[in-house]
Amino acid sequence: MANNNPAIGPGNLLEFTIESNKGSKSADLRAGIAEYRYYESILSNNFSATATIVESGVSGDDFKSGVLDSLPIRGGERAAIKVADTRDEQITFSGDGLYVNRIRDASPDTQSDVYYLDFASKEYFNNQKSRVKKRYEGKISDNVRTILKDVLKTTDNIEIDETAETFNFYGNTRKPFYITTWLASKSVPTTEGDANASGVGGAAGFLFFQTRDGLYFKSIDSLLSKEPTKKFIYNNTEVLPEGYDDKIISYSIDSDNDMNQQQGVGAYHNQTIAFDFFSFNYTETDFNIKDQEPKVKTAGKDYVNVNEEFIDEPTRIFFHIRDIGSNPNGSGDEQLETWKSSEGGNIRGVENFKHENALVQAPMRYNQLFTVETNITIPGDFTIKAGDIIECDFPAVDAENRSKDSNKQSGGKYLVAHLCHYLSPKETYTSLGLVRDSFGKKGGF
Repeated sequence: MANNNPAIGPGNLLEFTIESNKGSKSADLRAGIAEYRYYESILSNNFSATATIVESGVSGDDFKSGVLDSLPIRGGERAAIKVADTRDEQITFSGDGLYVNRIRDASPDTQSDVYYLDFASKEYFNNQKSRVKKRYEGKISDNVRTILKDVLKTTDNIEIDETAETFNFYGNTRKPFYITTWLASKSVPTTEGDANASGVGGAAGFLFFQTRDGLYFKSIDSLLSKEPTKKFIYNNTEVLPEGYDDKIISYSIDSDNDMNQQQGVGAYHNQTIAFDFFSFNYTETDFNIKDQEPKVKTAGKDYVNVNEEFIDEPTRIFFHIRDIGSNPNGSGDEQLETWKSSEGGNIRGVENFKHENALVQAPMRYNQLFTVETNITIPGDFTIKAGDIIECDFPAVDAENRSKDSNKQSGGKYLVAHLCHYLSPKETYTSLGLVRDSFGKKGGF
């Protein structure tokens, strides 16, 4: 069936300039752009972009042999890029927003040069030259904010969910992206000011990612709790029903809950064996999906519903050495006093990281988030960002194999996990990788 949606047509390449690393020269490559792709992901610490360039030189004395060698482009050049979809929604990078990371697959010819330029954010490069060296204590969210500002030295917008737990640690000269992602797996969202918010001991698990709007350190629950920003439908007509922003051109379901795989990673029932080497003792703690259910917020209506016969025993065992007596608050004499004032005045001190609140809950939550994975392609919509919530409706099939009402199980809210905005002289698309942790339609608009 032909799709006559005008939103699929060509977008607008408003600006595409590369600045030389030496001097003040710059080159306008708009006439040579064959394709442009922009990427974001909740699993990536930075955004990126790729352009396919076909150029036969640029008029002027400085570029008689082509931009690649005359500017030249070698990596690290600042880029000013502005693109718009068919609705004139724009993605703009200027100043310190985007830099050339790599030139690849160059195919020089006597008539033209064909090559690819890969771009990345400034923070991507700052991360390589930065190291987290200090000792940090207190709330994880406060320390993440300090690391991003003082070590990574980002000037980008930062949005951080407050964490409930404290954790003392040393940077050990690790890179900021590594440390922040590591801290995300140990973080639990706070419940302050919200009696119905996710509770400690169930809703652990944060994500650290970057979009064109800034850096985000967000709990999975807070992302899934947002209201949809867009609503899309897949149907067999060319008519867009009222209440929808656009039609889904195509979709595929990549994952629809592999139970055996979920068993293997402990997403339903796991056990932690925690060793205390001060007392030479250990504890065994089980954590079941039923313990987690009242403490988390889900995208779908139905919480994970599996045969209890196969999850009545732990399917994964974690091992943990209790962090007792190490790295107490303060320094020098303050730490000594902390040890002296601990339980019974003995040497054991206090536990730095309470594994019961995050160690198994976080990997369980991460795996549940990808219970349902769906890829959709829609007409170019440059307003959508990774971490957004959108609502999708897919057709239900009756006994006569005819699409009728929307499917109440597959329809509903989805989290945008990955996206690619695509633009060429002929067409503009947006490809979205959607995930959610449960089935059934709820909420939306």
